[in-house]
Amino acid sequence: MLQKREKVLLLRTFQGRTLRIVREHYLRPCVPCHSPLCPQPAACRHDGKLLSGDVTHYVIPDWKVVQDYLEILEFPELKGIIFMQTACQAVQHQRGRRQYNKLRNLLKDARHDCILFANEFQQSCYLPRERGESMEKWQTRSIYNAAVWYYHHCQDRMPIVMVTEDEEAIQQYGSETEGVFVISFKNYLDNFWPDLKAAHELCDSILQSRRERENESQEGHGKEYPEHLPLEVLEAGIKSGRYIQGILNVNKHRAQIEAFVRLQGASSKDSDLVSDILIHGMKARNRSIHGDVVVVELLPKNEWRGRTTALCENDSEDKASGESPSEPMPTGRIVGILQKNWRDYVVTFPSKEEVQSQGKNAQKILVTPWDYRIPKIRISTQQAEALQDFRVVVRIDSWESTSVYPNGHFVRVLGKIGDLEGEIATILVENSISVVPFSEAQMCEMPVNTPEHPWKVSPGEERERRDLRKTHLVFSIDPKGCEDVDDTLSVRTLNTGDLELGVHIADVTHFVAPDSYIDIEARTRATTYYLADRRYDMLPSILSADLCSLLGGVDRYAVSVMWELDETSYEIKKVWYGRTIIRSAYKLFYEAAQELLDGNFSVVDDIPEFQGLDEKSRQDKLEELVWAIGKLTDIARHVRAKRDRCGALELEGVEVRVQLDEKKNIHDLIPKQPLEVHETVAECMILANHWVAKKIWESFPHQALLRQHPPPHQEFFSELRECARAKGFFIDTRSNKTLADSLDNANDPSDPIVNRLLRSMATQAMSNALYFSTGACAEEEFHHYGLALDKYTHFTSPIRRYSDIVVHRLLMAAISKDKKVESKENLFSNKDLEELCRHINNRNRAAQHSQKQSTELFQCMYFKDKDSETDERCISDGVIYSIRTNGVLVFIPRFGIKGAAYLKNKDGLVISCGPDSHSKWKPGFLQRFQNKITSTTTGGESVTFHLFDHVTVRIFVQASRCHSDTIRLEIISNKPYMIPNTELFHQSSLLLKSELVKEVTRSVEEAQLAQEVKVNLIQEEYQEYCQTKGRSLYTLLEEIRDLALLDVSSNYGI
Repeated sequence: MLQKREKVLLLRTFQGRTLRIVREHYLRPCVPCHSPLCPQPAACRHDGKLLSGDVTHYVIPDWKVVQDYLEILEFPELKGIIFMQTACQAVQHQRGRRQYNKLRNLLKDARHDCILFANEFQQSCYLPRERGESMEKWQTRSIYNAAVWYYHHCQDRMPIVMVTEDEEAIQQYGSETEGVFVISFKNYLDNFWPDLKAAHELCDSILQSRRERENESQEGHGKEYPEHLPLEVLEAGIKSGRYIQGILNVNKHRAQIEAFVRLQGASSKDSDLVSDILIHGMKARNRSIHGDVVVVELLPKNEWRGRTTALCENDSEDKASGESPSEPMPTGRIVGILQKNWRDYVVTFPSKEEVQSQGKNAQKILVTPWDYRIPKIRISTQQAEALQDFRVVVRIDSWESTSVYPNGHFVRVLGKIGDLEGEIATILVENSISVVPFSEAQMCEMPVNTPEHPWKVSPGEERERRDLRKTHLVFSIDPKGCEDVDDTLSVRTLNTGDLELGVHIADVTHFVAPDSYIDIEARTRATTYYLADRRYDMLPSILSADLCSLLGGVDRYAVSVMWELDETSYEIKKVWYGRTIIRSAYKLFYEAAQELLDGNFSVVDDIPEFQGLDEKSRQDKLEELVWAIGKLTDIARHVRAKRDRCGALELEGVEVRVQLDEKKNIHDLIPKQPLEVHETVAECMILANHWVAKKIWESFPHQALLRQHPPPHQEFFSELRECARAKGFFIDTRSNKTLADSLDNANDPSDPIVNRLLRSMATQAMSNALYFSTGACAEEEFHHYGLALDKYTHFTSPIRRYSDIVVHRLLMAAISKDKKVESKENLFSNKDLEELCRHINNRNRAAQHSQKQSTELFQCMYFKDKDSETDERCISDGVIYSIRTNGVLVFIPRFGIKGAAYLKNKDGLVISCGPDSHSKWKPGFLQRFQNKITSTTTGGESVTFHLFDHVTVRIFVQASRCHSDTIRLEIISNKPYMIPNTELFHQSSLLLKSELVKEVTRSVEEAQLAQEVKVNLIQEEYQEYCQTKGRSLYTLLEEIRDLALLDVSSNYGI
């Protein structure tokens, strides 16, 4: 029998507003207890995880312990943990979304022996709050009451330890109930886990940090920053328009002085502002940290400033004095923080000399974050000297108005500075990427495919699916060495004379049931993460590299989209969607497919499927395959032309491949050659994504997952237009069609690099493409600007993108709806889908950043091994693509590197080029004009650098102890570099969409030494982690384009 109560909740919305909600609260006699000792398993209705049966006690943390010590409770050694609903809600309402999501993920994770008990819905556990009782006392009382009930529910067979930081509770409840022990968390670790050294060190660090905060607040030093305004004042100010809400974005090149707030939510719609708001200096930033949701008050217009246009070396103490800023822009100060998006930060301890300079109080140490945008963090530790050569993870606890720096605590050691694995771990932590191994529970859900027990198509599926194995020539075209083939193609002539084009995608959702352990894990990861020398899979390799990989010559389940096309015009007459069984006839690589398309049939010897055939069979099969590739290319040209007429953009992206030798040393950095067959495959995938988007939206107009690419802000195109004008070109940016046509016409016959650079600038001006729920947007906002399509989604890569798994389920539900059959799919509501899209978008950005940073790491390793003075590979041709007040930005076509080249050095000397064109540093001054910059010496010599001039640059590596190493450029001649080996400079050059200073990591000598020592250990570790790693995976970099409008995990860049 349910008992009804009323509960008042004060909730904060995602936009930061507070809502008072009165909810009906129903109490039940039975709720799932998740214990194997449960005397009434039928009544409790256990679903999901059960606590382990081999523990000596259950531990129940109080709300404060969950808030302060969650990272210790995450230790897998701690088992039998029962999180009470009361404690979880305290985390949700007091610690924000990020920590609450960590707790939710911990509870879902099958690797951790912990469960959630809904004590507030259990009749005997629920306690109403008494008049005058503080929230904290009520929470502790509720948790203790639930602990006692749980002990008796398990028939007094399992002792329960409640851990709390409330001394009064320990005194009051410590000996009240036999079998239920109430002790402090420190006491619990000391008595139950004396040998768990890492947990004790972390606990001491957290306690020390808390004591520091308490001492600081008691001492009451003078205020370093103004106090934040109360939440209700902030909300009222946002509503009235006095204050503006947005996300803080710190300029990493001038982290001490320059940050911007991007408008968010209602502020972006209601405000007249068309640009970001500049926050100048740390005082105006008022203790907010990069990524926080903040509230800004605009300053009077006479106090507005402009962003600085000078090049700088990640600011350090450089305050850009004497530099001329750009036009004044809206400038403000931060008056409050709505949501702190603090995360784990990788830091470096100061050297011995720096520790001594910080003073005698050696326990308080200022550590420097790897990310330039994060301020120094003060932590308390006695291990500073021992840790000064290591990368270390810390967390921020607080930032009081009386403190210049935030306070934090030490969490764990990542690895030595310069060690390859430590630097890769740094990139992962900085992007909040978790790469824990797939758990036993997750792997138990996976199908089996071994020589003893081979997987095969089931008779039931044969009846349900359309069988294409004997009727269709199905084949894949992928990069060399690709293991996860999730798409195949087919084309054939029908009896009517018309054509049938088919795109067949791996049926991942057949093996991944909704809300299964593996589904939850894939949802959390959201994407496969590609790094320069490895990848971390979204799904276990039994699926990604085997049963869901559409390999040649084996039966596989697929989800297919097949179009009937007119034989001459290729216009689509009808489309069919459904589940199929396929057997791919060929697993081609791009270069082989291109050779066949070009009529060079000698490549047949490199295609395994042609081996061992007699001459006639070989010739027949070759003719069939060549016809299919040619017909696919014709169709793709037609489809592309149709999109071009609507304004589809052709933009440049990153396609650099790192080539290794046998010892994992970097042998070369190789530009990828664009092939027409790339476009053929990409166009077929775009077509499938577009038609699936239309289908799922028609069936589920308010809960379909689509991908939008909003038109860019016109002001972002100003640099593009200015640069094009310098070459006599006009770029019309009024629409995607006019932009595409303008870029096509902006060709300099004498220098093809110009058009590539202009396309790169257009890319940088683009907005990000994002996933969204159709119920959250008006239909006119669905448009994909870059692809010129009214509706678009991602359907073609379910092995490596969770968005595609969601879309597959939506498509299956839509097909069931058409057949008037009840769908087996559990679809997300609009609200849940909106939250999922936010998560996937966030993880995609992390994938982009980590892939970019790891590629830069290997670029840096490549050059650090070479003498920049003598090695010809460190001297290269460069093209100037932007003018600044003290230097220029240069693009290196040979390596796809962009970087800053200074024309004025730290000593105030300027560059001078004599009659031999070689540069020297001399006293003088610089004059910047719109499209050029002139350096004049005191002796009257002058040299002018124009936009798109070719110059000779030296590439060298600038080492950094606390941050990533950096590639630097130095102009050594104002003439183009005449390269001795013309093969090294291939006309197909590459663009790297990077910022001014490369964020790259440590030296190749140390990395190689670490690799040689650890190679066997690493191989064993990665087998255990069920991830993939190896030389062949470098080729996967060919698939990834670093465009803001593209998904980094898409192998076709769509």
